[in-house]
Amino acid sequence: MVSINEITVNFGGRTLFEEISFLINKTDRIGLAGRNGAGKSTMLKIIAGEQGCDSGQVTKPNSCTIGYLPQDMTHQPGKTVFDETASAFTEVQALEKKIAHVNEQIATRTDYESEAYMQLIHDLHDYSERMNHLGGYSLHADIENTLLGLGFERTDFNRMTDEFSGGWRMRIELAKLLLRKPDLLLLDEPTNHLDIESITWLEDFLKNYFGAIVMVSHDKAFLDNITHRTIEITMGRIYDYKANYSKYLTLRKERKEAQIAAAKNQQKYIDKTKVLINKFRAKKDKAAFAQSLIKKLDKLEVVEVDEDDTSSIKFKFPPSPRSGRMVVTAEDAKKQYADKVIFDHVNFRIDRGDRVAFVGRNGEGKSTMSRIIVGEEKCDGSLKVGESVDMGYYAQNQAEILNGEKTVFETIDEAATGEGRKNLRAILGSFLFGNDDIQKKVKILSGGEKGRLAMCKLLLQPHSLLVLDEPTNHLDMRSKDVLKTALQQYDGTLILVSHDRDFLQGLTNRVFEFRHGNVKQHAGDINEYLRDRNVGSFKQIEQEKGPSQKSKVKSEQPEEDNWEKKQNEKVNREVQQQISKQEKKIEKLEAEIKAIDNKLANPDTYNEIVNNKDTFSNYEKLKKQLEEELKKWEDLQEKAK
Repeated sequence: MVSINEITVNFGGRTLFEEISFLINKTDRIGLAGRNGAGKSTMLKIIAGEQGCDSGQVTKPNSCTIGYLPQDMTHQPGKTVFDETASAFTEVQALEKKIAHVNEQIATRTDYESEAYMQLIHDLHDYSERMNHLGGYSLHADIENTLLGLGFERTDFNRMTDEFSGGWRMRIELAKLLLRKPDLLLLDEPTNHLDIESITWLEDFLKNYFGAIVMVSHDKAFLDNITHRTIEITMGRIYDYKANYSKYLTLRKERKEAQIAAAKNQQKYIDKTKVLINKFRAKKDKAAFAQSLIKKLDKLEVVEVDEDDTSSIKFKFPPSPRSGRMVVTAEDAKKQYADKVIFDHVNFRIDRGDRVAFVGRNGEGKSTMSRIIVGEEKCDGSLKVGESVDMGYYAQNQAEILNGEKTVFETIDEAATGEGRKNLRAILGSFLFGNDDIQKKVKILSGGEKGRLAMCKLLLQPHSLLVLDEPTNHLDMRSKDVLKTALQQYDGTLILVSHDRDFLQGLTNRVFEFRHGNVKQHAGDINEYLRDRNVGSFKQIEQEKGPSQKSKVKSEQPEEDNWEKKQNEKVNREVQQQISKQEKKIEKLEAEIKAIDNKLANPDTYNEIVNNKDTFSNYEKLKKQLEEELKKWEDLQEKAK
């Protein structure tokens, strides 16, 4: 259907592709594999006609339509979600006007035997056939089903697109693309802003899609469930495997092992032949034989072993400055937008050294809570950040909000301070930005490169608290592993929002579940949390229906169970109130101890404290009392589980 013929692209002083060729057939499901920067997104742009190449060409039939979803896109404001989605049907809307015009002509004209009247009949038939082919008569139902599948509520349909975040507007663009039903879908990281429920819907849609699909994704499970062909782009070349991603990894390893074995055997043959040549070339009666061996070696096609692309980011977070014991506390925190309550009556405390995962369905408030903690949004109730807490924040759309007009170096140079300014090139190099790359404009970087650049900014200053909202969205498999290792070695406090169970495993010791407007705390890592919830994966949790849907189903629990549940909830509320009071006592004691510590640290008041037996005795009592109150707080936390 589409033919890529000997494409060559030189970019930034290096060859991105060299005479690459492959075919895309009518029902292909192709995953493009390769590290960030290998050229996957560039290849999609070339196929879509968004970018040219130095040599070669892409050929396709005139009737073949291509739909392209880029990682980054501009959004048109001023329309409702439904109207913006309906704008995908420009041809349908034009056909509706033509059909209305023809019907009007047929109803008012009386020259039934004329050629012009017969032409109107033929036109109406052709327009109707085309409308049927495009699904124009089920337009509204298709729009509704697609938007609901991608996570929108019916109440969202009449909201303006300006009210939604970049991730939700990307879903609108994806809906428009899917509704157009092109012959070839080109998808660049389509799952980046989707929760598991929407990913599952998209998987089902793509499995049954009538046309061809070529996609870039760092979601291994998503690739495995959809693709049956993998094209690896590496070192300017491609390798085409008739297999999904997991099978491709196995085949690639087997191919490399076979190449190495073949190369060793060939080298043995070459060495043995050279020995014979040296042995017989000086003998007159064997000279002809030696010459024939030399010709054989000259004609021998040398077995090449594929060069591995071993480049990967290398970094670790700088040592974190010491913060106070209390890092973040929430008391009856509430957040709502207009009439929609995101969460209410939220109480928690995060202490120094805690490593917390925020999990739950999209829209339950994980990212909102992250923005409140870092001070980008306000909430009702109380949410406090402790003293001496230096925060580093990676927003979910961090890669998108970088200034596209600045170069890579300018972006880092602008953010660097103090000693960090001396090592900017070395820091950029560890994130795979070489000498030529650092002068690139940010706007021409791939999504993965922007993600690496945004992560690089976090290393410029030491932070006692890292708040990371979906940091793996644009990272390839290898970079994810490097980031995970760096976070395991990080010695500060960590708050991590992610849907990726494999990434979270081993990174956190507490889990905050955002669900139905509440935040429930679980001790332990992500696997312990899943065991507590008696489920095997996020998919089961994130596909649970919200309270509005559940309320339609009559409860089948016996009254005894409901009574017991209410009693447990009452006890839990009382415990939470006790915890809140206990934390206020602890804060008061810490403040008194800190006041004495400040006097002890001051040479002018040091002797006054040391020589005053009553003050010093009171200081020791305060510290002992603090230990007792902390023990009570820990006991209450155990009761609250």
